[in-house]
Amino acid sequence: MAAIPLDLLDRIRELERKVRELTGRAQMRPALDQILHGDIRIGEGGQLIAQTPEGVVTLKVGQTPQGDWGLFLRRADGTRALTVGDDILEDDQMIRVWSRDKDAPDKVLMMDDAWSDRFLGRPLLPIQLHPTERQHTASTQWETAWWGTGPATHAVAHIGLSTYAGTGGGQVRVIMEPDGMPPVTLAEYDCPAGTWTNREIQQPMHGIEYMQWVDWTIEHRNQQPNRDIETRLFYAWGRHTFNPSEAPSLPNRTPPAAAAAVSPPPAARMPQPEQGLRTIDD
Repeated sequence: MAAIPLDLLDRIRELERKVRELTGRAQMRPALDQILHGDIRIGEGGQLIAQTPEGVVTLKVGQTPQGDWGLFLRRADGTRALTVGDDILEDDQMIRVWSRDKDAPDKVLMMDDAWSDRFLGRPLLPIQLHPTERQHTASTQWETAWWGTGPATHAVAHIGLSTYAGTGGGQVRVIMEPDGMPPVTLAEYDCPAGTWTNREIQQPMHGIEYMQWVDWTIEHRNQQPNRDIETRLFYAWGRHTFNPSEAPSLPNRTPPAAAAAVSPPPAARMPQPEQGLRTIDD
């Protein structure tokens, strides 16, 4: 019986020794502030968050409380810089680059289209349309007033033009011809005599791939011979959709789907000078 207390004391001393040893080893291990191998996986909700000492969140990756998955980068002042998805709305997988303008921090500099998955949203880009020598003509036959070609970058083509017709009035038509597809007449209308007729065309790029080449033609003619008609172009640009109804229909694709490569327009599609384009000698 006299040996039992001594045995207990020995055991306690041994436990204390082991605790000291474990404590020392724990203090000798490097801080867990590096990942030298392997992945961190967030797969069932939650986010990886980085923030400044002041509590401003500058990075979030994962699923937001609203249910959207994405990547969200903010500046040290809390304004948005780059977002994939949306940490405010739900189920919005757009990519946006935000302005640093402190007076207008919610301005988007670059983005894809909200309602069309395959097109650029911002910045807006011009459609290349150029005047010909027949921008002003006395003919009663259809003559090319403006022509251009270029790759489709936006979901909607937005064109504004104005035509002045002499006695008897005139007619105008706007034609779009995507590469490998039949031409489409977007508008054909009459122009009363003695006044400027303004027309705005907003055309979704139905069935057209991103960066697919498209030819654009604006033609006009007089209703009576020996009269005069002139067509001026105010603007021609590609823009993002304003609402879901403007989203263009999908192209007919042969799997696997692939975007058309950017290449110069074939020379055969380029109008020759005798077809109406000005030359340096004109």
